[in-house]
Amino acid sequence: MTDYLADVKLYDANADEAVVQKIVRHLGIALRNRDSSLVAASDPVELGRVKEKWCGKKLGVTGDAADKAVDAVCAAMKGDNSKSRVTFYYLVAKELGKLGDL
Repeated sequence: MTDYLADVKLYDANADEAVVQKIVRHLGIALRNRDSSLVAASDPVELGRVKEKWCGKKLGVTGDAADKAVDAVCAAMKGDNSKSRVTFYYLVAKELGKLGDL
């Protein structure tokens, strides 16, 4: 858990540990596999899945707002070759103003 929180804090120094923990619980078994624990930001299918499953189903945001949030996080994390799914999801939720809804 501390590794996830430390990674999120690279992008948000005031990251809420409880929110990070909720995302970790939500992702569950996906975090056990290195491949599924990372987001492939260069893969349109992967980003579509993030928009559909995370933005749409979990956060209730679709369309242009979801597109802009995911694009903003991709831009913020572009220097990171291993984009942690926990960090990516946290930043998308923050971008959409939905951290309190988790």
